[in-house]
Amino acid sequence: MAALLDDDSPDTVRLTVDEATDLSLGALKRIGYSDADARIITGQLIDNALCGYKYAGLPRILTIAKDEKGKPGRVPVRIVHETPISALLDGGNNVGYISVWHGAELAIAKAKKAGMASVGVFNSYYSGRNAYYVEKIVRAGLVGIHIASSDPRVVPPGAAAPALGTNPICFGFPSREGPVTVDIATASIMNGDMRLHQWLEQPLPEGIAFDRHGEPTREATAALDGGGVLPFGGHKGYGLAFAIQALGLLAGSALTRGKVQDFGFLFWVIDPKLMLPGSDFDQLVSELVSKIKSTKRRPGVDEIRIPSERATRERDLRREQGIVLERKILAEIIAL
Repeated sequence: MAALLDDDSPDTVRLTVDEATDLSLGALKRIGYSDADARIITGQLIDNALCGYKYAGLPRILTIAKDEKGKPGRVPVRIVHETPISALLDGGNNVGYISVWHGAELAIAKAKKAGMASVGVFNSYYSGRNAYYVEKIVRAGLVGIHIASSDPRVVPPGAAAPALGTNPICFGFPSREGPVTVDIATASIMNGDMRLHQWLEQPLPEGIAFDRHGEPTREATAALDGGGVLPFGGHKGYGLAFAIQALGLLAGSALTRGKVQDFGFLFWVIDPKLMLPGSDFDQLVSELVSKIKSTKRRPGVDEIRIPSERATRERDLRREQGIVLERKILAEIIAL
């Protein structure tokens, strides 16, 4: 058996995939989700954990349970505008794990039929990991781009308060070896990761966060309570964050509360055959991957990795090894 990916400690517990799934389903049903919706949410949380994104795994159940956004009530996701190649979905104030999942499914169906699709989702929040949806799109043989804008969390250069969301963007491409995804946030740290730091009472990395007064802080609670974090990569990350916030408007983000700084989820999906009818695009992507991985390496470097390669490898290993969860998080989930 391969070496353990995650260390055990007195403060952690190792769960099988089945145990983690049952834990998640039970907790989500107890806080009011139907079996179908609980399974949609759990499917992503387990996959996130298997891929090594600890903050995006089971700890997110606590965020879902305690967030005030879901308190006004939820209604079924519905299409409010549609053409053969596009659709706009009202998320019904459902958590994004549910509404954006439906958006991805619709984008796949439309792109399969028409060759391309643009699907937006508004009136929703917290969609989780972009690559989860994009990988689903790629497994259908399509190329996908997915963005998610949110409420203000990121502080522009020179500002003393947040004005942009953490605003991730993901690209996905089919290859002969499976999906290749590039999933990046435009913030220096994701909101879910800050929540995990808060629950575990761990300090944030130095130099990335500010409190509500615009003063530097390493306390997650201070950054979450009216403060914010810097974009990654200085002005380049800031520029990407702005672009994604604007694309969120195209997904209907301002329709929910009349605010231009809010949650919006957009899919752009295309069938490669629409552009290259005589070529095997997945084979071309595989060749590109091979060329990059065979590039001459510096001394001491064992391998050049492709984006998403680590997560894909670790997913299979954790299915065997199990998912490590902090006992404190486990106790809070059970306490729900």
